[in-house]
Amino acid sequence: MDDAPAWDFRRGPAGARLLVAVGADHGIDAASCLAGTGLTEEDLARDDTEVEAGQELAIARNIGDRPGLGADAGSRYTLGNFGMAGFALLTAATGRDMLRLGVRFAPLSFAFIRPSLREDAHGAVVLLHDEEIPEDVRGLFVEREITKVGRLVPALLGASGAVHLRTRFDGERAAALRAALPGVDLRTGAPRHELVVDRAALDAPLPQADPFTAAALERQCAELVERRRARTGVSAAVRAKLLADLASPPSMDEVAASLHVDPRTLRRRLADEGTSFRALTEEVRATLATELLRAGGLTVQEVAARLGYHDAAGFSRAYRRWTGTTPGRARAAA
Repeated sequence: MDDAPAWDFRRGPAGARLLVAVGADHGIDAASCLAGTGLTEEDLARDDTEVEAGQELAIARNIGDRPGLGADAGSRYTLGNFGMAGFALLTAATGRDMLRLGVRFAPLSFAFIRPSLREDAHGAVVLLHDEEIPEDVRGLFVEREITKVGRLVPALLGASGAVHLRTRFDGERAAALRAALPGVDLRTGAPRHELVVDRAALDAPLPQADPFTAAALERQCAELVERRRARTGVSAAVRAKLLADLASPPSMDEVAASLHVDPRTLRRRLADEGTSFRALTEEVRATLATELLRAGGLTVQEVAARLGYHDAAGFSRAYRRWTGTTPGRARAAA
């Protein structure tokens, strides 16, 4: 079994908060955006809230992956959203240092893509690997990342003409990116998603460079990444992985492998926390089902499909087992 995906880390609330704002602007209220996540608007308003990647994935699924939504989200980011990481990029000595820090501290930028950096005789290329992102929300998160990068990197370098972007997208997604990135050299229908920076911009000093501040911020960013990657409880880790793919949830063996433990160890640790894999699976599904039913925007059949059930009857039996009532009564009570 491969390691956990690169995006599976805790993050601040800004990325989720901006997704909810996108949903609101497209007619989806906050309660519907946050259905099944365990998060509230008050949680997202607090800077000390930590969001599991699975929770942010669930918000994206509640909004839906329509072309342009990711570009809309990406256009709302500022360096301030990234906290310490944003200031570290701002105070880097050169364009090369800024790109290095951006790739290293991608977990602090709410990224779901996995960036990698290579340099050749012409300049630097940051590849935006997207193969680990669940397919049903991949377009949204890649759009978001391309737009973030396309807006912020030229501003940091102070040399927009030294940067161009390549994307596999064409059609509606490419049009949405062009609209969100006026003046940026965007090349569509490419083999990969990537940012390209000319060599001259790599070596040029940045206007806000401060080596002492940059060094201190780099240390603090590294410590923050380690803290956010650390789990405070096995139950939280399992919930996040179940939320990441509700329609095709991973088995206990698959979750155990991704957490680098054997299934018996996972079962024992969950028991120590007073729960089990089956209980967590049912808890996640029951909570999401109830919130989706109460939101009123989906039929019982649509809620069933969202949770991976092939028919409404099977879902209704399961829902009654979880909650003691039927989906129809839950909707009526709302």
